[in-house]
Amino acid sequence: MTRLDPQSRAAARGWSDLSIRNLFILPTLAFLIVFNIFPLIYSLGYSFTDFRASTNAPANFIGLKNYRDLLGDEFIWNNFVVTAKYVLVSVAGQVLVGFGIALLLNRAFPFKGLVTTLLLLPMMMSMAVVGLFWKLLYDPSWGIINYIFRLGDFAWLSNRDAALYAVAITDIWMWSPFVMLLSLAGLSAVPKHLYEAAAIDRAGKWYTFRRITLPLVAPILLIAIIFRTMEAFKTFDLAYIMSSQDTTELISIKLYKMAFQEWQTGKSSALAYIVLIMVLAITNIYVKYLNRVKER
Repeated sequence: MTRLDPQSRAAARGWSDLSIRNLFILPTLAFLIVFNIFPLIYSLGYSFTDFRASTNAPANFIGLKNYRDLLGDEFIWNNFVVTAKYVLVSVAGQVLVGFGIALLLNRAFPFKGLVTTLLLLPMMMSMAVVGLFWKLLYDPSWGIINYIFRLGDFAWLSNRDAALYAVAITDIWMWSPFVMLLSLAGLSAVPKHLYEAAAIDRAGKWYTFRRITLPLVAPILLIAIIFRTMEAFKTFDLAYIMSSQDTTELISIKLYKMAFQEWQTGKSSALAYIVLIMVLAITNIYVKYLNRVKER
């Protein structure tokens, strides 16, 4: 019987270990293909048809008609405008509030860990629970918000002009802790000797913040903005639960209605891909800017 030299045995054992590691990866790959990649390809095919899931009629290929109809529909563009407003207000508010809280927490004080944990609680709650909770807070009859600000019977969620901002405020309350958490990680990574050097040079707080803190934390903030922008575009639960105004009909709600109430499966698949392309384009812009910031 031929014996393998130590080097050959090690190579055989290494190949065997690699094969075993690959076996553990295969279930994950199969899961991704079945539940992510296959539905994407399948829905892409439907986007070029007039298929309706509510009927047994076969899907007829109609080319780019769904995309042309959607891009030429002024009501769909109105949904995109509403979504853009929501994303801008929501993400900007989360960055300002989250980063501001992180600056306040970036120092030593008693029970800092407990305070930080309590501030993280909103993002751990269910979107549906948060929506119902804030719907009660905005209620003109017994809601506490009108009582605090002495607004009388002002109906936040029934007002066409205020409803979208009311939903955005709820989203800011829920997800500012996420930005705060990332900002705290960035602030803790800033070298202390830079602040010491600035103090020796008698630099003011605003100069220190503008020249040291903000440039070094900017990459982390951009990462937070990327994640929150993608999630804000997909927001459905809060707006759907809290308000039925047309001014709060985000593109995700329009997509839901088109797919599961009007049963326009082919057209809704096309709309989903239009949204996907827009989100990818915006994310790509953010990533390019993030790379520029890192190179500085």
